[in-house]
Amino acid sequence: MKLSRALAVLIIASFAVLGRIQAVTLEVNEGNSTCIKAELSASFSITYNTSSSTTTVQVSLPDSATVDTGSSSCGTDGSSPWLVAVFGPGHALGLSFSTNGSLYSVANLTLQYNLSDTSFFPDANSSDVVTVVSASVGIWAPINTTYRCVSPTAFRVGEENVTFSDMRLEAYMPGNDLSPTESVCVADKASTTAPPTTTTAATTTTAPPVPTPPGSPERGSYSVNNSNGTVCLLAQMGLQFNISYVSKSQNKTVQDIVNLTPNITSSSGSCEASSASLVLTQEQATTLSFTFTLNSTTNKYHLSGIVLFANWPDMTAPFSARNISLNYLRSTLGRSYMCNAEQTLIVEPTFSLNTFRLQVQPFGVTTSQFATAEECQMDQDQMLIPIIVGAALAGLVLIVLIAYLIGRKRSHAGYQTI
Repeated sequence: MKLSRALAVLIIASFAVLGRIQAVTLEVNEGNSTCIKAELSASFSITYNTSSSTTTVQVSLPDSATVDTGSSSCGTDGSSPWLVAVFGPGHALGLSFSTNGSLYSVANLTLQYNLSDTSFFPDANSSDVVTVVSASVGIWAPINTTYRCVSPTAFRVGEENVTFSDMRLEAYMPGNDLSPTESVCVADKASTTAPPTTTTAATTTTAPPVPTPPGSPERGSYSVNNSNGTVCLLAQMGLQFNISYVSKSQNKTVQDIVNLTPNITSSSGSCEASSASLVLTQEQATTLSFTFTLNSTTNKYHLSGIVLFANWPDMTAPFSARNISLNYLRSTLGRSYMCNAEQTLIVEPTFSLNTFRLQVQPFGVTTSQFATAEECQMDQDQMLIPIIVGAALAGLVLIVLIAYLIGRKRSHAGYQTI
């Protein structure tokens, strides 16, 4: 019984340690006023070269991170507001903001890391300070509103991944505290099962419901053929639109989550030496286009553009969204890209695309089947977590058993044979 209790306590403690992520509070001030405030947890997946191979490390933003007052600013001089958090010897995370008067958004996400820091990058064959930047990451909210995203959300920044969780953020603040009005991210809305209720001494009322997700979309299979009839692009994926538009029936802007239905969707496109496109059309009311770009020097390709045109019955006017400077779904020529986990591809503040069980190969297709897949970081992390937890539990069991055997041996040491 004592052994079981000890083992249970150790198992619970191990899960608490493994699951703990430090949250950091960061503020940018000007005089006595706060213009940017963030409460968040962040982790970074960074790949670097050693003398013999390439390795990937996971680095967390420590609770000792501080705001760099020299680089951070409220943007009152006409420049963009910046929040720059620094930690360790030469590491930094930066967010710049922009606004159109009614919305604010993260215009650039910047990660800086110092390869000479051997505590994070052992055996690195370089001592460079590396800076990578990503634009239009899709973090946005109305002015005087707090952006909230508790769910882990990953963003591609150059060749690295930045994952935020437990995030509450506001820029262009009118006061020193985060606004009680919140703009909730897509991932948090997808996990909402029922609208919250508000209780007062006299009445109980139900808050306005968030859009009910229609469930995971059906996975469709799509392809593009060359002029000679051979397949040049392959794609399998479930697609889900997260879109904001003005509703005829409600006479206001609504946020809707809609699945693409494969059996009423046709595919077309083209394949060139360094670019390829996939166009999906659903019943003439929805056209979704993907553009992939190949870097012939590095033999790496990525999703560089997404364009949506929609003319749905409840829309007051046709909706369009376009971004041709994206950096998603990166892989190597001759291989496919695969990500079974749900991904959110931010296109514009009013439109993002959720992908499920995705596999795509826009270049180097030699047969009608996918080549060997390069898996996304989220799939790799999901495979790694059970291994880490299993190893930790196995180690704990071994420690408890050794302690138990040592205790038994000592308890018998006091007896002598007659």
